[in-house]
Amino acid sequence: MNSELWNNLLSIVRFNSAEPMLFNSGLFLILFTGFMAVYGLLYNKNFGRILFVTLFSYYFYYKSSGNFFLILLLVFITDFYIGKQIYREEKTRRKKFLVGVTLAVDLGLLLYFKYTNLLAETFHNILNKPFDPFDIILPVGISFFIFQSISYVVDIYRGKITPLDSWFDYNFYLSFFPQLVAGPIVRARDFIPQIKQKPFVSQAMFGTGIFLIATGLIKKAVISDYISINFVDRIFDNPSLYSGLENLIGVYGYAIQIYCDFSGYSDMAIGLALLLGFKFNRNFDSPYKSANISEFWRRWHISLSSWLRDYLYIPLGESRKGKIRTYINLLATMSLGGLWHGASLRFLLWGTIHGVALVFHKFSRSLNISDNRVMNAIPSGIRRIFGIIITFHIVCLC
Repeated sequence: MNSELWNNLLSIVRFNSAEPMLFNSGLFLILFTGFMAVYGLLYNKNFGRILFVTLFSYYFYYKSSGNFFLILLLVFITDFYIGKQIYREEKTRRKKFLVGVTLAVDLGLLLYFKYTNLLAETFHNILNKPFDPFDIILPVGISFFIFQSISYVVDIYRGKITPLDSWFDYNFYLSFFPQLVAGPIVRARDFIPQIKQKPFVSQAMFGTGIFLIATGLIKKAVISDYISINFVDRIFDNPSLYSGLENLIGVYGYAIQIYCDFSGYSDMAIGLALLLGFKFNRNFDSPYKSANISEFWRRWHISLSSWLRDYLYIPLGESRKGKIRTYINLLATMSLGGLWHGASLRFLLWGTIHGVALVFHKFSRSLNISDNRVMNAIPSGIRRIFGIIITFHIVCLC
């Protein structure tokens, strides 16, 4: 009996690939309750609190992704020491070389785990040969913590932040469990100053945190999962069995499902961080209220869209090299953003269509179409309503 009980306990503690731990799982709620009790005891002990949260974060990632927590450890070690070396270097050429090393390590890991099968399949298709996918498992959240770590090193190179002296602090920043698995992508310059301060949870922060966790659970576990299982999946699995109207409603349902799933998890992450005394920026801002595609990307997955702007679009030249180059940069940024979401050609197509829509919107603004008499004759409220309807359907089409 004792042996059976022990085996049952081990099965709970160990990683189970069939049941990875997420915020909406019962096991996480139990563990988080115990975590908060210990966190409260360590409230006045800065080093002990940081160490405890870091260890819990690594355990959380182990329960979510198994032994791939070693990848997180590798990224932490390399980028922490490279960041310090960049800060010490005086020659720009050496600094650029070190940034290149960071990109080679981080993007190399991302390329291997996420894109090896896509590249190999594309190569085999070119040669018209059959392809048997490699057995490569994608570590949960690898895109998020790698982008987060890259922003830390690049910001040191740009002189926007100074490197952390303590590797405990950087490990805490990179592995902080609320945002580790599904974002939002937290910038070092926003989060690091909070590490140095004693965490304080006001009544407003506590109330907002509980509200975000509750609404996030409802969005993800109730609305998104219910729509997916009982409606969207049935239509998408056999679209020919349903009418055109039913397929259209299925697309609308999927738009609701994906928003509730992703924003719900982000809400829970932001709420959990608030309960620990840390503030994250908003990741979704009612994106389906957007009146144009540019506004949509200012409201949808804000941490990613702003990351792509600051670390890809701007380095490519932004809009400083003429209109044509601006449009090419937009298209390239969104195409690569599409591949970030998933390693398949359909995600590349998704990102490319969004890029084309952004280029078209930017081009139409340059023509000052909104300043003509026909447009001005229509009340601004009605124009916005039509803009919201059109934008929403573009997003659904994608």
